[in-house]
Amino acid sequence: MATQDLCGCPILTGRNAAPSHYLFKIESFPLLIQSLVEKYITDNFEAGGFKWKMHIYLNGDTLMKVTDHISIYLELAETAGSLPTGWEVNAIINFFIYNQIEDKYFGLQDGRVKRFHAMNRRWGVAKFIDLKTFKNPLNGYVVDDSCVFGAEVYIVKNTFKGERLSMMTDPPIYKYTWKVKNFSALASKTYESASFGCYNWKVSLYPNGDAEGKGNCISAYLELSHSIFPPNTKLFTKYILCVKDQKNGKDIEFEADRLYTPASPCWGFRQMLTLAKLMDSKQGYLVDDTCIIEAQVKLLGLVLPES
Repeated sequence: MATQDLCGCPILTGRNAAPSHYLFKIESFPLLIQSLVEKYITDNFEAGGFKWKMHIYLNGDTLMKVTDHISIYLELAETAGSLPTGWEVNAIINFFIYNQIEDKYFGLQDGRVKRFHAMNRRWGVAKFIDLKTFKNPLNGYVVDDSCVFGAEVYIVKNTFKGERLSMMTDPPIYKYTWKVKNFSALASKTYESASFGCYNWKVSLYPNGDAEGKGNCISAYLELSHSIFPPNTKLFTKYILCVKDQKNGKDIEFEADRLYTPASPCWGFRQMLTLAKLMDSKQGYLVDDTCIIEAQVKLLGLVLPES
């Protein structure tokens, strides 16, 4: 078991060599904290023949009753169809943070093997480093508001994929109101709104529901066209989808933080509002056979490749 300090955090050891598989740089770290994002999940990266992603909890993993710490995990991101029945993956995981003053990477390298399988696809450290130590510029982890995390899986290779999150100082907000008329006559599976915002966002509506919402709810998604993405860029967003209550002001609203990529250009909610509640004349969600959906997206930052 790794030696711990008085705060219950592992005692990290430093080295000169960078993590071999993945580096993730966050620019404007205070802005990321102020945006009230609970955690950031990176895009997939490949190591040891598998795809992985990092989960970084900015103020601790509340499910583990941890606060005022950085919590960090590694998830096996392979889809269920890409792995055989009864699969398991054994991995040695190393997590790092970069000390910009000492020019060293400090990390937990206990050498223990972690077993990934269908019932447990994630391993990590709930108390990786306490926030007071991490944010103090004299300690070197956050310098000029930027910080760097890293990960290694299996053997050391010089094939890591690097990315950096560049937060917006004044994040642009795009809003759109869509009046869906003649709702009861909608017969197609899905409908698209007009585009809005500089990236041509669109709302996709499934009037009879999608997936687990099919036949019992309306489903709504916020999506981008593959052709819209700037080269080698991913969009980190906070978005809201809302069904307006036109009589009582009791709007149905859902909010989420998501990373839009060419591989994942569409996010939303499958069970926005039950069809029974929508059709109830005592409610105000369908008036004169018109349903009003509002969308708002805030572009928090851009994820760019790091050479």
